[in-house]
Amino acid sequence: MKWAGGMRRDLKDNEGAPLYVGVKQVIRDRIHSGEWPPKFRVPSENELVAELGVSKMTANRALRELANEGELVRIQGVGSFVAERKGYSALFEVRNIAEEIAERGHEHEARVVILARETASPELADFLEVEIGASLFHSLIVHSENGVPVQIEDRFVTPDVAPDYLAQDFTTQTPNAYLSTVAPLSGSEHMVEAVMPQAWECKLLTILPTEPCLAIRRRTWSGKQPASLARLVYPGHRYRLQTRSGKVFDDPY
Repeated sequence: MKWAGGMRRDLKDNEGAPLYVGVKQVIRDRIHSGEWPPKFRVPSENELVAELGVSKMTANRALRELANEGELVRIQGVGSFVAERKGYSALFEVRNIAEEIAERGHEHEARVVILARETASPELADFLEVEIGASLFHSLIVHSENGVPVQIEDRFVTPDVAPDYLAQDFTTQTPNAYLSTVAPLSGSEHMVEAVMPQAWECKLLTILPTEPCLAIRRRTWSGKQPASLARLVYPGHRYRLQTRSGKVFDDPY
């Protein structure tokens, strides 16, 4: 077997810990050493049972917990694979996702799902301080990193601050970059929550309905006027959000 060498010996090195913990460590050591790179298929439950002499329950728990910890991606009927290292986004800084992805040496791609004029619902009218039924610009964009969807950007924009918003090509520049130019940021607020994805979000992100997601609702101002309200949804196993004190990011939107 291409992965079998030394696994039983390494499991003995972890004697004293619960057996499933030892199995996890054997797998984790190979991942962190680079021996098993991202997207590498790791042994199945049955293969672990045969190679290590453990029970199927032990093998299942080890693989399940490694998947929950973000080390593995499990695809039903296909197998378990080493997860790619998570991208990250600034939590309370308003940054351009295309630039964040480029900084990691990866390729950003955007797919525009919706770009249209819509009327403000009561909730949107309240957030953006416009009349109920007023015109708003709506964009729904899926951002991908190296071909893998990592963010849904569902954004409503006040037409007064960006009258040409609907004429932009958001496959070549992000709404973030465009709004930074035409409506410089004067303030923002954020609400972060863990959510389970809706069915349409699962399709856009190519994830299972059981995959937890991180969602940020971000409202921004330009001058004294609310400029946009965006809901950003990230698959939990593909992305992390972080912040750092004492660092100032130049990109304001």
